[in-house]
Amino acid sequence: MELLAIFDHSTCIFSILACILLTISYVASLYIWRTNLSRDHPSTIKRRFFSVSCMMLLAPFFMKYFLTKETLSKGELLEHLGLRTSGWIQATLLPLFLTAILFLGPLTMQFLSGIWKLYTKPLYWLASWQDLVWLRNHIMAPLSEEWVFRACMMPLLLQCLKAEVAIFTGPLLFGTAHFHHMFEQMKSGYDFKTALMVSSFQFTYTSLFGAYSAYLFLRTGHFVAPLVAHIFCNHMGFPNFGEIPQFQPLQRILIICNFIIGFILWCLLLTPLTTPGIYDNRLYWET
Repeated sequence: MELLAIFDHSTCIFSILACILLTISYVASLYIWRTNLSRDHPSTIKRRFFSVSCMMLLAPFFMKYFLTKETLSKGELLEHLGLRTSGWIQATLLPLFLTAILFLGPLTMQFLSGIWKLYTKPLYWLASWQDLVWLRNHIMAPLSEEWVFRACMMPLLLQCLKAEVAIFTGPLLFGTAHFHHMFEQMKSGYDFKTALMVSSFQFTYTSLFGAYSAYLFLRTGHFVAPLVAHIFCNHMGFPNFGEIPQFQPLQRILIICNFIIGFILWCLLLTPLTTPGIYDNRLYWET
């Protein structure tokens, strides 16, 4: 009995260390290129695209090495990574709808300011797909981060933590990984105190989003669920409450009401719209 306890304890330690190593490796892959150029320079972006692509290819093999036979016996490797055909349509649409509800207030601001009309123009999307910064923020960053921090990391954490605990543990590493922006902010002219405050704020909201993203991954059992939510959130950005006074009085009331309504509806619909049975998920969450 004591030997079994020691084995379980060591498995947990190795799983957590593997997650920490994945986090360090992901951030390090961004800085293997020595350059004085900014993070938004095309050359920097292209090099980092290559680096994180290599990281994405290696991460599943790294994860598999630290998965126990018991974990692997519960499903195929692709299933652990959230790559399944069963329920993928629901996993694409429902989490996107749920996330849009949370952003009901900002979406109302976009509608009133006429931004929605921009989305109907093909030239907008054509220009976006030719913009490396847009591709980084909307495609590569969400894709690589969800792959490493959710698909490859959550199965490791579940070997020693309950799903409810893993949801809030993994995102701490995800939030910590964003602290590297602090050095780039100081490089661009921010003083240490300001850069620390900005990075601390980033750590807070990225950790909160990470918990939501991990919840979507474990409840749906699909990689695409947190991916679409991440893409949508990156597109919307953090709500800019300072823009509300720029609207007319009645519009302000509508915007504030929709902020509140959106949050309440999101809280009410979070559990029912992520019911594992909807997505045929029998791997990560008991139905």
